[in-house]
Amino acid sequence: MITDDCINCGVCEPECPNGAIAMGEAIYEIDPHGCTECVGHFTESQCVAICPVECILVDPRRRESTAVLMARYRALTRRAA
Repeated sequence: MITDDCINCGVCEPECPNGAIAMGEAIYEIDPHGCTECVGHFTESQCVAICPVECILVDPRRRESTAVLMARYRALTRRAA
């Protein structure tokens, strides 16, 4: 999730390999159905690594196992192929 500390710099959006980040009404938002926390693509979340204000966190209401994230990655990349 992206917190209200977001400064709308936009550096996170192009870093997301799944296209799960987009501008919302006030700040950037992450579509949880498209986010794999970069599992399957990278060893760390690219949006977290690039964010200059460290406002991207794992949503405490939506903690998902690596297995769940990998299954989503597989489903997303199969659909895109």
